[in-house]
Amino acid sequence: MYRNILVPVAYDAGFNSQREIAVARALLAPGGKVHLLHVMDPAPVIAISYEPEGWREEMIAAIKADLSSKADTLPDARIDVIDGEPGHAILDAEQARGIDCIVLASHRSDPSLFGSTASWIARHATCAVHLIR
Repeated sequence: MYRNILVPVAYDAGFNSQREIAVARALLAPGGKVHLLHVMDPAPVIAISYEPEGWREEMIAAIKADLSSKADTLPDARIDVIDGEPGHAILDAEQARGIDCIVLASHRSDPSLFGSTASWIARHATCAVHLIR
């Protein structure tokens, strides 16, 4: 059982984080907490000029609202949206939050493969990593 679990939540087309949240709930020690985290890739500079004013803030608010609804099913859950390259940002969050387990999905299009982010995290995390296929 783990006391501090990090669940990275992606918003790729067709992605559903219910499996990862269910696994985190099963692995959670009494009194522990789950951190739901979304990492936003930086927008290409050329694309920013075509976006309406305030688009990023609206997107962050929508993601936080969705994460909050997911967090309602977990005891003492935390949510966060950060910027960065996902693999590195997730490992930075692991260190900053004292995470002892990361639960994340493997490759989206072919569950028999591990995506580059999942592979990076599995190789470089200093805590337990549960990859969900």
